[in-house]
Amino acid sequence: MGDSLLDALEDICGPGFARPARSTDQVSGRRAGFVAEPATARSVAETLRLAADRGLSFLPRGSGSKIDWGTPRQAIELIVDTARLNGMWNHDGSTAVIAAGTPVAAVQAALALRGQRLAVDPPSAKATIGGMLAVNESGPLRHRYGSPATQTLSIDFVDAAGVEGSSDGEDGRPGIADIDGVITSAVLRLEPQPAARRWVGRAVSTPTEASELAAWVVARELEPSAIEVDLPGRDGAMLAMLLEGEVDVVNQVADEVVREWGGDTVIAPVAPPWWGRYPFGGGDVVLRIAARPRDLQAVAYALRDSAGAPVPLRGSAGVGTFHAVLPRGLSAVRVNEIVASMEQVLLARRGRVAVLTAPPELASEIEMAGPRELF
Repeated sequence: MGDSLLDALEDICGPGFARPARSTDQVSGRRAGFVAEPATARSVAETLRLAADRGLSFLPRGSGSKIDWGTPRQAIELIVDTARLNGMWNHDGSTAVIAAGTPVAAVQAALALRGQRLAVDPPSAKATIGGMLAVNESGPLRHRYGSPATQTLSIDFVDAAGVEGSSDGEDGRPGIADIDGVITSAVLRLEPQPAARRWVGRAVSTPTEASELAAWVVARELEPSAIEVDLPGRDGAMLAMLLEGEVDVVNQVADEVVREWGGDTVIAPVAPPWWGRYPFGGGDVVLRIAARPRDLQAVAYALRDSAGAPVPLRGSAGVGTFHAVLPRGLSAVRVNEIVASMEQVLLARRGRVAVLTAPPELASEIEMAGPRELF
């Protein structure tokens, strides 16, 4: 079966663009069977029809940065690599059609030459358009512009049966979470590049202080592009905001914030080193938490009490989406206890928590985030 399947995949994708999986082609700690690299939506459809006909499990992959997020997959027999679904077209106005395998960074570089950008900043450095949309990966700019899903006008995809389709949902979320297949391209909104960008940052001593300073910004309607908080679980906590727009307006607002925040507030033309980066790495148990911004202090202190030690927490102090990194070495039982405790704390505050990532040996014993909990 292996040779005949490989031959069939090569017939679809072309010589050299289908192969047996290597040791690096893993999903949930298991090596996949084969890797196919189709170059067009039609070849994606043919690949998925072949998988359906042979009863093969498959999984799309962009850069692979988020392939192990959420509920662990069983053995994957075919990885559909989207690297050759690459490019951007019809970008003469306020939108562009972008192929799913195109790196977000490459899109931003091309648009910058035209004085435009996507108002997205996924923290995964190598994120592709399809991978970003598949889990609605949002960075700091979500505060002002909304998530990538809300900026997507329509998507083209191939479903699990190999049938090409498209969706242009009326609510700004065109069915992305419901796709059981492969995104092939998307129409996204474009924004002009701002004339000026300034980051205003201040060290904070407690989560309560960070919450109060962020609340003042929101109440003053200063229209920042982002408000982020970094609580590393020890010394060095910081609140920062991004201001974008015309030079005079940005400078005026930045000066107002400095006067109000006081202390050691600074204005900088570049972001803090932690800005727009995840606080976790491979092997970490990570909680994704959604809560009202005013409940930041309750979340931080409840995490500390549940885990028995300060827990690193980073995310949007304006939107209320955070990632927390649990101490290493915890058993699955302890992780489940911490999650259950946080669920109780958040229930009364209309928040939610889910385990985003965990080592394979723990993930199989933990209730991990489902597809909709990744959004």
